[in-house]
Amino acid sequence: MSRNRRSKKLSEEELQEVESFVYSKNAEEEKFLTSMFVNIKCKNENQKKLINSIKENEITIVSGLPGTGKTFLACAEALKLIKTRAKYKKILLVKSVTQLQGEDIGFLPGDLKEKLDPHMISFIDNFEKIIGESMTGKLRDLGIISIQPLAFVRGRSIDNTIIIVDEAQNISVSNMRTLMTRIGDNSKMVILGDVKQKDIRKKSDSSLEVIIDKFKDIEGFGCVELRNPDDVVRNPIIKVIESTFDDIEGV
Repeated sequence: MSRNRRSKKLSEEELQEVESFVYSKNAEEEKFLTSMFVNIKCKNENQKKLINSIKENEITIVSGLPGTGKTFLACAEALKLIKTRAKYKKILLVKSVTQLQGEDIGFLPGDLKEKLDPHMISFIDNFEKIIGESMTGKLRDLGIISIQPLAFVRGRSIDNTIIIVDEAQNISVSNMRTLMTRIGDNSKMVILGDVKQKDIRKKSDSSLEVIIDKFKDIEGFGCVELRNPDDVVRNPIIKVIESTFDDIEGV
């Protein structure tokens, strides 16, 4: 064989076949993922930018107003990736809960799932809107969708997983560094937040604006902002609420 002969470049379909061989899921997981139907359409150009960024980048950082669909779209795209790309085996939902109600999660009643569910309801609501309550519950039972507080992610290397981080504006810069460096092989991370909704004690410690500014021009990272009132696709009254509070706060 000639040394000058070029090796064949695999097509996208062939790459997915290789992935399916290397990263095969078990039969029960395959059964439910095959039956899962995700058909979500973007409602504006910035939503398209968000979906494309998740597809094309290892880490996507999103700052968006309430009602812009950022969490909904991140959950929907994560489900699509889990179904169509064999190397992605799980969806991990991460949120900082230490600021909520001033409570330490260790002192709340129940097991970890029972403690976290009230704080993760925004995630679960979106999954149930996309694939239904029954399918969402089954994917959680199978461990394909799991939830963890930020503190429990420390020290891990998370492989073959779509990691969705919510309320990033309430995560400090140092904790965000810890979180972002947890991404492992064959994983993606989507970081979501709204710079106007900071509950963090020292607002200057909020990491969301910092990481958008520092990572926006680096390869492998996508930064998307849904800050225009026209990006709000939920109840139109949200635009009025946001505008009125901007006036109140002198924004």
